[in-house]
Amino acid sequence: MFQEIFAFILSTLGWVLVSSTLPMDYWKVSSLDGTVITTATYWSNLWKACVTDSTGVSNCKDFVSMLALDGYIQACRGLMISAVCLGFFGSISALVGMKCTKIGGNDKNKARIACFAGVNFILSGLCSLSACSLYAHRITTEFFDPMYIAQKYELGAALFIGWSGSVLCILGGSMLCFSITGSFSKSQSQVNYIYNGAVSPSHISSCPRGRAKSANQRPPPDYSNSCRTQHFDKNAYV
Repeated sequence: MFQEIFAFILSTLGWVLVSSTLPMDYWKVSSLDGTVITTATYWSNLWKACVTDSTGVSNCKDFVSMLALDGYIQACRGLMISAVCLGFFGSISALVGMKCTKIGGNDKNKARIACFAGVNFILSGLCSLSACSLYAHRITTEFFDPMYIAQKYELGAALFIGWSGSVLCILGGSMLCFSITGSFSKSQSQVNYIYNGAVSPSHISSCPRGRAKSANQRPPPDYSNSCRTQHFDKNAYV
């Protein structure tokens, strides 16, 4: 039970981090490498691109057309939305499948539901991990490309939060999947349980069936002399 609770806390915390990464601003931030005077900071996420001047005023431009976006941004959007949805269904299934709750049926059915929740959390973590890694790969590729002359960016804080949430989701989901082994072994032991006291050889008499007698059984009364004629002496009533 404690393993399931700990796994649920890890998975839910990871799902919260992944969900907070999706609308976060700083997926990539402009690099200050080789810059002497910084007049503006460029940053962007999956939904918009912004610039912040030295006075702290930000101007943002939303990505209006989805089809006009780069392919990696569209892929990251789909993966992150899938991660949030899978984590949501995993958290609901985990609440039903844990042993500390009173819904979900017997232990065997609850173990199956908990395993399903663990698989959802693992898939959620993998989707988020893939999205953050794909976005980071594009940033690092442009940064280390000597032929790339446009604005170069560095990894933002949102990517590290997304990676942390992905790892927590994968760890918690794996623990939920491994927690079902105890439930199945317990149910199997209950099926194979045999009450040996009822068939113990010590309680079976070694005497033959026709000759076995109980210790408390009284012998039948002997009425063989009751039908005999009793002869009394003449002084019997004196």
